[in-house]
Amino acid sequence: MEEKLSSSSGLPQEIPLRVLLGIGDPEGIDWGRIRVFQYEGVYEHGFFRMFGASICVLIAVQSSVSLVNGWLLGAWALTLWATYIYFYFKARKDALWERKTLSRKDNFQVLVPSISAGLLWSVAILFLGPSGGLITMVSIWSLVLCLMVGAAILLSAVPLASITFIAITGLTATYAWYAFGEYKMAWAAISLALLLIASCLTNGRSFINRKIAEANLNEKKEVVSLLLREFEDTGADWLWQTDTSRLLTHVSPRFAHAVGKTPEEIEGKPFLQLVAGQSWDSGDFPPALHKLAEKLKRRDSFSNMVVPVLINDQNHWWELSASPKIDDNGIFHGFRGVGSDVTIQRESADKISHMARFDTLTSLPNRLHLTEALGQAQLDSDKWNSRCGFMMIDLDRFKAVNDTLGHPVGDRLLARVADRLRSIMTDNELCGRLGGDEFAIVIKDASNPQYMEALGKKIIETLARPYEVDQHTLYIGASVGTAIGPRDGRTVEMLMRSADLALYRSKDQGGGAHNQYEPKLHVHAEERRVMEISLRKALDNKEFTLNYQPVVSATTGSVLGFEALLRWTNPKIGIVSPAKFVPLAEDARLIGPIGEWVLRTACKEAMKWPTTMKVAVNVSADQLTDPNFLDMVISALQESRLPARRLEIEVTESIFMREGTGAAQVLDQIIALGINLSLDDFGTGYSSLGYLRRTRFSTIKVDRSFVQGAAKNAPESLAIIRAVVAMADSLGMSTTAEGAETEEEVKMIRKLGCSNIQGYYFGRPMSPENALALFQNHDDSPAGTVTKARVGGKAA
Repeated sequence: MEEKLSSSSGLPQEIPLRVLLGIGDPEGIDWGRIRVFQYEGVYEHGFFRMFGASICVLIAVQSSVSLVNGWLLGAWALTLWATYIYFYFKARKDALWERKTLSRKDNFQVLVPSISAGLLWSVAILFLGPSGGLITMVSIWSLVLCLMVGAAILLSAVPLASITFIAITGLTATYAWYAFGEYKMAWAAISLALLLIASCLTNGRSFINRKIAEANLNEKKEVVSLLLREFEDTGADWLWQTDTSRLLTHVSPRFAHAVGKTPEEIEGKPFLQLVAGQSWDSGDFPPALHKLAEKLKRRDSFSNMVVPVLINDQNHWWELSASPKIDDNGIFHGFRGVGSDVTIQRESADKISHMARFDTLTSLPNRLHLTEALGQAQLDSDKWNSRCGFMMIDLDRFKAVNDTLGHPVGDRLLARVADRLRSIMTDNELCGRLGGDEFAIVIKDASNPQYMEALGKKIIETLARPYEVDQHTLYIGASVGTAIGPRDGRTVEMLMRSADLALYRSKDQGGGAHNQYEPKLHVHAEERRVMEISLRKALDNKEFTLNYQPVVSATTGSVLGFEALLRWTNPKIGIVSPAKFVPLAEDARLIGPIGEWVLRTACKEAMKWPTTMKVAVNVSADQLTDPNFLDMVISALQESRLPARRLEIEVTESIFMREGTGAAQVLDQIIALGINLSLDDFGTGYSSLGYLRRTRFSTIKVDRSFVQGAAKNAPESLAIIRAVVAMADSLGMSTTAEGAETEEEVKMIRKLGCSNIQGYYFGRPMSPENALALFQNHDDSPAGTVTKARVGGKAA
């Protein structure tokens, strides 16, 4: 029989019959522990067996005293008594059950007494029973039958011993009845013996199974106790318990250390008083403590509840989890829980949360923050039957500043614009940056049309004044579009779209204008319609091309790969910015076929490069939600024969904002194929550590605004990049800094520990031929090692 081992103790879960009987030990297991259990079960009933057998001897003597020679009867009784007493005290002296293991030879320690007792009682059956006739025979047989039943019960832990006694006495009784001429009784005797033997085997196996289960349970308890002691001594968390009055009854040393007191000083105090600190006397609890108190009062379990704690005039954050202690009778005995100090993690989370809701360059609320504020404004307007407003602001001639003076000057200009907008805001407005040179304002109360018109005019006049940036006098303007809710849209998306249409009208008027949304605004819609028609034919007309921008190692400067960038040139429209046609392609459901063409083309082109080169392809949320996307990726790799490790899929945080799309599951399947996954524009939109916990990204791309801020020694940018790099390193991810354009930025990126760099300093987006020429024209360099000059960066 094949043995199954217990997972915790190494004891078998199933006992072979030969081991149960003690006649064989299969290899691979120490069966001596099983015998220890057996002998423990036998000798815990040793006294009762001796006492019961003595009573039976007395009854047998009383039944036969007048029928048998007194000397012989006395000799038999004394011999039987001596046998029981001798083996009882010998067993106590040897104490085999206290050993760690026993050999098969030790079976004789219990087998010999069974054989001796069986033979002596057989003598009684053969000589005492027949001597007194049928009545005496029945009496002796009844006594022996009681002893057989007792052996089947009390001696069943060692089935071989009980079977031996039952077999000897059962066969003797069968013979005696047969000799007596009572054939039915002979059949009854042998049947009862067989039944008791079967019972011995069943009881013996049940006993051993129970003992093994108890041993496993005890070992598990010991392991849990050991782990708890180790947890209390070395763990990062604490243990605590309360009674039914919510008074602390036990705290671990680490808990006491966190409070700055000894366990003796803490135990017996109300748990809430310890957590509430100085606010206990005033009763002015934070909402989190009210929630904790309610949980304790209602005896509800709670998990990962973060509460503020004031210890020695310092603010801390504790994370608490606990569950009520309920016994088998349903009686509540208090709480048992764990806790830990998560102050550092909380501060980091607050910093990341701020990064997710505020624009780093301008310190204004970002798109996410504005969206939330607009949603709240709409709720308030519905509640009070009023109106709210949304203004979109686009800077005029800003692109010319970037093109002529560079992005650093453009970024400083954006910061000045933000300062001016901030200076004219009141409590009724919230100003933020949507991205690029687009700003927006949420107006909580927009019931007064004259107020809205005056605000728009004031914004245009304020932003039109000249700026002094880096000894340059700059002149830009602003176009403003306004939508009023709920008139122009009952949802955040509709209201923003309406303001966007109004903004396009202002831009079409040459800029420097303010327009409110009107249902008849068709100019922008018409432009989009014409562009959409052209976009639907662009793929068939082969109007798309791919450019490739190099990604280099921050330490060696060697090229690691390229990012594929889509370009569209239409014969009528001309060169169309991806910022215009990509969102249109997503809205028109054209991003799927266009994205497939990009992926297949990039994979084929990458096969012409050295085998160490990777190619990165941007993928939108709409593509990930396509049920055929994963099959298309596999097909592109198979068709181009590009190894999966050389492909990198880039996604932005916006994919996680679409609940229920299954995009995260698709990303997991992409990773399972061996494809690299990159998170683009981290920190500029919807940043959350949850994304990094759920999805195993290989790379985090740091936005250009952080890079430029760090080069200026902006504390916020430096702190954010350090946090992102540290977080990526701890999660086993690399970091790519985008938009590096100056030597100072590159030096700062390297100093901060970013893994890779991408930007104009090392190379602008280039045609496939120019990208391939980097390797073909420099055979003297190792594959993938290309200097800045070879790449064709700004210096080239």
